[in-house]
Amino acid sequence: MTLVLIVDDVPAMAEQYAYDLKRLRGYETRVAASGRQALDDLAREPVDCVILDLEMPQMDGFEVLRAMERLGLRVPVVVYTGTGNYDRCIQAIRLGAHGFIDKAEPMERVAQEVESAIERRRLVDEVTALRRGFGVDSPLIGGSAVLAKLKDAIARVAPVPSPALIVGESGTGKELVARELHRLGPAPKGPFVALNSAALPHDLIESELFGHERGAFTGASATRKGAFETASGGTLFLDEIGDLPLAAQAKLLRVLEERTVTRVGGSRTIAVDARVIAATHRDLEKEVAEGRFREDLYYRLNVHVLHVAPLRERLSDVPALVDHLVAATCARFGVPAKRLDAGALECLMAYDWRRNNVRELRNVVERMIIATDREDLTRDDVPAEIRDGKHAVSRTSHAPLRSYEEQKLEAERQIIVAALERNDWHITRTAEQLGLSSHASLLKIMRRLGVHRET
Repeated sequence: MTLVLIVDDVPAMAEQYAYDLKRLRGYETRVAASGRQALDDLAREPVDCVILDLEMPQMDGFEVLRAMERLGLRVPVVVYTGTGNYDRCIQAIRLGAHGFIDKAEPMERVAQEVESAIERRRLVDEVTALRRGFGVDSPLIGGSAVLAKLKDAIARVAPVPSPALIVGESGTGKELVARELHRLGPAPKGPFVALNSAALPHDLIESELFGHERGAFTGASATRKGAFETASGGTLFLDEIGDLPLAAQAKLLRVLEERTVTRVGGSRTIAVDARVIAATHRDLEKEVAEGRFREDLYYRLNVHVLHVAPLRERLSDVPALVDHLVAATCARFGVPAKRLDAGALECLMAYDWRRNNVRELRNVVERMIIATDREDLTRDDVPAEIRDGKHAVSRTSHAPLRSYEEQKLEAERQIIVAALERNDWHITRTAEQLGLSSHASLLKIMRRLGVHRET
């Protein structure tokens, strides 16, 4: 149910607005007789929209808007005035109000403005969720030891503008790591340009990387900047660098060393200043040994190497990832919020995500959400190929590069997280189930392992 808060120091006016909004749109309404009361109400109860009088004694509408900004109250506000001074309304818009009305306007117009403000806020929230769902503006999600190690490496490498190489299986989130390096790097406001080397047609690779002049080849009807020029002052992310042909590798090496490009069909050298981050799922040392990747380019790129662990090595991150993916997917499709119960989560935590890691998990979550209208998703909603355990992860087949201590910590973390999920994160009940002496003992273990509920 949509709830609208009307803030006016004239009770009769506020009550009339409340009555008419209920009559015209069916909105639930609350009335606040002062700016201070309005802030108290907003802190106590979620509100979908505020109608705010600008002219009030003691705390006027402008002070309310400033206070909402300070307190982080992201509620759409429609301001109104009876003075006819629209310059003040424009000032309110600059302070964050979504729109303004005059007290003399008909209520249908007021209701439309409220509806519009609520809809705009909904669209902004959906776009934010979408961007996070696709790896934009999203942090790396989870608290496992291997992910904590990766985050620490990102924090150390990010400020250094030299090239970096991200290695990991398909679907592990290598582009997200690259975006984090950019966000935490020396030029976060510069452009971030991503190019998938494996998806480039061989005859257009040089044009995509370095640009071309008009008439350089059939179809080149206009001069075009390449990825290096476009990314200048920021970051160029070259995904699947291991799939780049040898001829293009040689030219890429020259650009990295000289920091200049020459467009296809041109003769002028153009200075570029883009940090290059490359990624691959291939073993580049093996590719070098077999003559498919240039050794000099390999050593130019791997100044800093970041390893992104496969999902099967950080299964304790699955509940947090699932919460994030469910929220983003529901927002993307415009469906009511859903959640997975403990049985469904246990299935997902037992599965070997070797085929496509986090990307595969995202696809499974999407299938589950679309397949049922129920709010709670259970073990029965998990796809059969995940549920039957045919591809269960082997607890003894972790990659040999992981130390015994890392594997032990991850196994312990999985046990704690799974037990907490079964008990809906009830600390005392979980401690009893695990045979611990007290809830304090469990809290101590959770702090040591970095276990906390993602919100």
